[in-house]
Amino acid sequence: MTKMEFRRRAMLAAGVAAAALAVPGLTWAQDATAQGATSLDDVIVTAQRREQSLQEVPITVNVISAKTLEALAADDMGDMAAFVPGLSVSNTSPTQARYSIRGVATSDFGVGTDPAVGVYVDGVYAARSGAALLAFSDVARVEVLKGPQGTLFGRNSAAGAVSITTNKPSDDFEAKLGLRLGEYDKQRLEGLINVPINDVLALRVNALSNRRDGWLIDSATGEDYDRENNWAARAALRWDVTPRTQAILSWSHDEIDQDARPAIGVAPIPATPGLPAFPPDPADYTNPFDQHVLNDVIDNHETRRLDEGVLTITHAFGDIDFTSLTSVRRFTTENREDEDGTNRPDLYFDTNNREKNRSWYQEFRLAGESGAFNWIAGASYYSEHAEQRSDTYATTDTINTILTNAAGAPLFSLADMILGMAGIPASTLGHSWQEDMINEGDFDATAVFADVIWTATDRLNLTFGLRYTHDKKSFQWLNGRRVAPELDAVLNDPTINFVLSDNMGPALGYLHADYVFDLSALAGVPCENGVTVQEGVTCKLSDSWSDVSPRFVADYHLTDSAMVFFSYAKGYKAGGFNSVEVASRFDNEDVQNFEIGLKSDLGAKARLNISAFQYDYDGKQSIRLVVPTGSSVPQYLVETSDDTAWGVDMQLDVEPLDGLNLFANAQYIDATYNRKMTDDGDLAGQPTGEPLWSASAGASYRHDLGAAGSLDMQVIHAYRGEGRCNTTSTGQGSCLQTPWFDPSEAQNRTDVRLYWRNANARYQVGVYVNNLFDNQYVTGVNNITATTLGTPFVGLTEPRMWGVDLTYTY
Repeated sequence: MTKMEFRRRAMLAAGVAAAALAVPGLTWAQDATAQGATSLDDVIVTAQRREQSLQEVPITVNVISAKTLEALAADDMGDMAAFVPGLSVSNTSPTQARYSIRGVATSDFGVGTDPAVGVYVDGVYAARSGAALLAFSDVARVEVLKGPQGTLFGRNSAAGAVSITTNKPSDDFEAKLGLRLGEYDKQRLEGLINVPINDVLALRVNALSNRRDGWLIDSATGEDYDRENNWAARAALRWDVTPRTQAILSWSHDEIDQDARPAIGVAPIPATPGLPAFPPDPADYTNPFDQHVLNDVIDNHETRRLDEGVLTITHAFGDIDFTSLTSVRRFTTENREDEDGTNRPDLYFDTNNREKNRSWYQEFRLAGESGAFNWIAGASYYSEHAEQRSDTYATTDTINTILTNAAGAPLFSLADMILGMAGIPASTLGHSWQEDMINEGDFDATAVFADVIWTATDRLNLTFGLRYTHDKKSFQWLNGRRVAPELDAVLNDPTINFVLSDNMGPALGYLHADYVFDLSALAGVPCENGVTVQEGVTCKLSDSWSDVSPRFVADYHLTDSAMVFFSYAKGYKAGGFNSVEVASRFDNEDVQNFEIGLKSDLGAKARLNISAFQYDYDGKQSIRLVVPTGSSVPQYLVETSDDTAWGVDMQLDVEPLDGLNLFANAQYIDATYNRKMTDDGDLAGQPTGEPLWSASAGASYRHDLGAAGSLDMQVIHAYRGEGRCNTTSTGQGSCLQTPWFDPSEAQNRTDVRLYWRNANARYQVGVYVNNLFDNQYVTGVNNITATTLGTPFVGLTEPRMWGVDLTYTY
């Protein structure tokens, strides 16, 4: 760290401390002018695995309430992530969602690695990205915990955690029916019923159906793209076995059957048989906002079927509370999508990611208070079996184009010319071509943990926590030779084989070779039991890793309404294997995080929370699309980096008038590489790509209409700053200058909502507009086929969408 960096961070920490010291006087002034005013709501969270007031928790937490989710018309986490500074959720492919907190994410989509952000639903870990983006249904709140949560939440929460809490069966009869209708024939129907069966039993059932037409239109076929179609259901039974014992058994189902992500081509495509410029020049890219979409993927679809059962048992042993949490989960996904953004057979390429997953989780937890100590301790076991197939589909025309671009040798066209000259009525073109990578893994994790809050004085609390985790994993890769039965039927004909062999010689072998999953460079690399990497032979590795994740927190109450805290926490992501690189393995990723913060209620009508943080992330795994030396076919290369970041999180809530609430959240972060070796050299000191600033702000107002009910209004704006480029950003499509767009440009979005409730809040009618100013942005340039076919493509954020809500609550 340079002297300038040290001075800047020291000044930032001093600013936080100065704000803390200023709070008592400011709090007093607010108290003096807020006589009889209604206080801001006290928010209860479980960020420390205990129920506590948000203002008492020495962690940076953003809480999204059910009311906010309703106001944003949010269907899943991706719809509200923009309004939580520092959180990013890519939901264009819900079966492969990617979470990022404070600039830390996992780019590898394979089942051999784990995410860096832990997602939990009612305390149960949603391991794979295929199950990490679920439809919001009967959600009580969402807590976004920033910074490593390795002690309290465990493995794979190195960047932070997202904890989703659903509503539990209650002792009161409840019923609710909601209908949302909107643009592009949006139809979302949700129902809920809660029935107290008797004095000790209560049942809660909810379900939703959500569908929408696509907003993108294929220019050739007129077909819609980006359609939505999913439904979900949940049932929970609560049994008060004794006055001290309670059991809740729940079952959840989530199903998706919709379009896969469309590809919007940006390379000019000449008329057949002309080929796009190779390599493509960004200066010639077309305007994607004209939305001239051409996709020809066969069987375009994205599907998921997920089922989960959870049994939660609690029992009070005097002053000690016991909790048993058991979960069984199973899901399958498929995601077949266009990868060239054209409808040309000689440029055709698509992929299908298929996953099967089953997992079992068991946790036992004890919690209690003993004098000045509030403690929690427990043990857990997690077991998972995951399967993944990465299927790639092309045509022999596609491979012919690749060979043309790579070596100026259209060998399939040459073969057809030779057959034509020999008077043989056969062709090597026009046939299907498939290559696959098949992975399978078994993962087990055992952990013990404890966390103690010691009330050292009336104002000072000290927290000590520790978790030990042992991971054991086995993983395997299988890549057979390319599958092209129609082509092989031609090539295996004795006459054709003789003619082609006589005229093409060794070049005929290129018609049999693998191009997408070429293992020739890995030949001889050892696997287990003396096996080496070979085409068509399963390669298997096993390994284990251990980790100790501590945390220490000191929080001091300056007044009854202001608290300062300092924390150190370690988090980690478990070691594993990269599915895209045969016979690879990597060790645990570790992050050390230091944080200092202030939480304060500035009287009854204002609340200010601010924290400064710094983390060092060692051994972070990422994948990058590169073209190996001597090849034109891009492959995913696994890279390791050490990152560092420092920044500030800020939250402000103000209620200047009864019914009017103003709120603002912001994050500043400076994230750079300490070390990252690439083909472009060492990126040390360069930014990781995370914007310096992200923020959201808004206002809500409730106007009382007396006997006519009430009118609620909300406007909220989200801002994400300009992405920071580094040497490799252009090749990865995140930083690129074109005449029409810049993927790294700053983004803005404004949502508004207005709704009326009758006097007893039984009926509600509302209207909403998401992305009011119709701002659309390129989400990045995908270059998976740019260096082989000259066909880069992009994705776009959604346009403005509006709708109406009709809700009846009994």
